[in-house]
Amino acid sequence: LGPRLYRIHRLRGPGTGRVLGPPPRAAPPARDEPPWDSYYQPWWLERHTDSVLAVASVLWSISYYASPLAALYMYRKGLLTMSRMVPLSHCAGTVLLLLAGVACLRGFGRWRHPQYREFISVLEDSHRLGTPEVKRKLARYTFDFRSWPVDYRWDSAGTPWGGARAVPLLRAPPRPNRGAGGVLGALRELLCRLASLVLARTLGRRMLFPGSVRLLQKALLPALLQGQARLVEEAGGQRAKLLACDGNEIDTMFIDRRQSPDPRGQTLVICCEGNAGFYEVGCLSTPLDAGYSVLGWNHPGFAGSTGVPLPQSEANAMDVVMRYALQRLRFPPPSIVLYAWSIGGFTATWAAMSYPELGALVLDASFDDLVPLALKVLPRSWRDLVTRTVRDHLNLNNGEQLCRYQGPVLLVRRTRDEIITTTTPDDIASNRGNHLLLKLLQHRYPKIMAGEGTEIVRAWLEAATPEEESAVCQRCGLDEGWCRAQLGAFAGDRDPPFPWGIGADMAAEERQRLALFLAQQHLQNFEATHCTPLPPQAFRL
Repeated sequence: LGPRLYRIHRLRGPGTGRVLGPPPRAAPPARDEPPWDSYYQPWWLERHTDSVLAVASVLWSISYYASPLAALYMYRKGLLTMSRMVPLSHCAGTVLLLLAGVACLRGFGRWRHPQYREFISVLEDSHRLGTPEVKRKLARYTFDFRSWPVDYRWDSAGTPWGGARAVPLLRAPPRPNRGAGGVLGALRELLCRLASLVLARTLGRRMLFPGSVRLLQKALLPALLQGQARLVEEAGGQRAKLLACDGNEIDTMFIDRRQSPDPRGQTLVICCEGNAGFYEVGCLSTPLDAGYSVLGWNHPGFAGSTGVPLPQSEANAMDVVMRYALQRLRFPPPSIVLYAWSIGGFTATWAAMSYPELGALVLDASFDDLVPLALKVLPRSWRDLVTRTVRDHLNLNNGEQLCRYQGPVLLVRRTRDEIITTTTPDDIASNRGNHLLLKLLQHRYPKIMAGEGTEIVRAWLEAATPEEESAVCQRCGLDEGWCRAQLGAFAGDRDPPFPWGIGADMAAEERQRLALFLAQQHLQNFEATHCTPLPPQAFRL
């Protein structure tokens, strides 16, 4: 019943070219010993029994998702009677006994393999001893992450949030009670709540986080293994398991560039992936290739992380990742930058709101609120149910959380985004990133964004081409030098907290110039679709 072993890494010692781990190929193996290779090569007995158990796992996943339809079919055909269920239970018991026999044969095959015996010995030592030397040995292996020992707990440096088992979230305001009173009104409200809960935990969660579907993860497994091998063997990545306050185990990967001569290595970029993204093949490669230290993590229920991806568990996971970066990796808060792609904007803005000393926040292809995007893909007749479901169970209120952060912010808008536009990909005016920028500027600079300021920024955001953008800038007479001087004179050395009062005594034309200048400083256009990787040269703070 040991974990499945996928890969044996050749790690290089820090600062040297010396290879650690398995012996080099030049050393001939013994007659009964297989050669050390990057991919673990099981012998025929283990290989074939593993294939049988893998097929059984896939069939079980398919039957799990198809069980409601299967139960309905069996009920209509009259198969759910005692006389029919007894033979079915006998067949199920026989299959389970056969699978148990296959697992025993796999164990025998593993026992005869010297590489697996050495791996399982290192794994047992890591659980029993947990010393840094043993953990370095364990880092040579990629295997089923469920068996990896916990490296850091959420309460390792004290009990935060008053010992609560969930971190605080911003809650949606209560809805006005427009229904009928009395027993009928209470019954209707109860049924609506129940329907909302069922929709959120079944269809809603899987549509919102398709990367948590196990069948998809099985299909992506080769690519995930290859991506993880690249991070470990080429970039010197350090994998770790973090235990969140709700009991979920979070799979992380840290690449340390602090010893690099490049000063960017002193900055840690924490990457928050999209709804089908994994750190092995996701946005982590952008700041990594740009020369920064990076920390990636997988959503609850994604790859090696356990749990279910819901707003509360997402925030719990982000909290333990932040504590790991601050307390174990020892990066000071101003040297930590949050970089989020798509739905990762929720956890990034939560962390920025909860840890206000962080250095900067970069949101790529993100949105302000989930409700308009959910209404775009679900039937119109479901409008009230969808709105209630999102507000009560899936409330990704990125815009509200972003306005609680006082530090530097950069938004990256994809000009052909097919995911976070509410009409067509070519309609840049319907990109929800526009609303995210407007909410941020209206909160930070309310006097500048009053009236004419908001109008000019909207016109610039709706410009479909660079030529149209330039025309908007010329119309208001944009002067960057004047704008920088005005903002610098207001802020001075005080660095006042937002919102700023600048603009109250300015003319309408001056407010327009400042509004347009601030919009350009906070928003960067990228000519691409939603899922195109952001190139390293386009990543800036």
